[in-house]
Amino acid sequence: MGNFFNSLLYKRLGWKKEVTVEHPKKFIIALAPHTSNWDFVLGQCYSRAEKMRINFLMKKEWFFWPLGLIFRKWGGVPVYRSKSSSMTDNLAEEARKMDEFRLCITPEGTRSPNAEWKKGFYFIALKAGIPILLYGIDYERKLIQCTKSIIPSGDFDKDMVEIKSYYKDFKGKHPEKFAL
Repeated sequence: MGNFFNSLLYKRLGWKKEVTVEHPKKFIIALAPHTSNWDFVLGQCYSRAEKMRINFLMKKEWFFWPLGLIFRKWGGVPVYRSKSSSMTDNLAEEARKMDEFRLCITPEGTRSPNAEWKKGFYFIALKAGIPILLYGIDYERKLIQCTKSIIPSGDFDKDMVEIKSYYKDFKGKHPEKFAL
């Protein structure tokens, strides 16, 4: 199936990739901008074309039958926002215990403009001691890019300035819905 998705994404649909960052056995992907449900489709095509199994977080409302079965099979992890359990702590613990851990999170947390990005991706990586790979999707250039990764320092505000500055030139499918 990897060859099919490789051909579909890069040849048929005309996307390019610029990925220069090493992918260790454990990492978080911070994916932005997230302005359309097509980002999910593109991400699924990319992970299959590259033959990487990458889990992803998605709000629990999408996990209804039969989609829930499909999303779980593809690596989906439902997010229950009303629960008081610490998903960040649980995922960081899982990352520490597992031999391999790959999780993609859209820090914006929504497809609407939101300059107040969610912090979970950062704190999972910090608590687990794993890098954050910065992946950008640029619909204007048809480019999937990852040329930077960071190890969280614990200074959230400082690190977020660096993270957000990486995404300043990316154009989402709906650029007006992207806010830094």
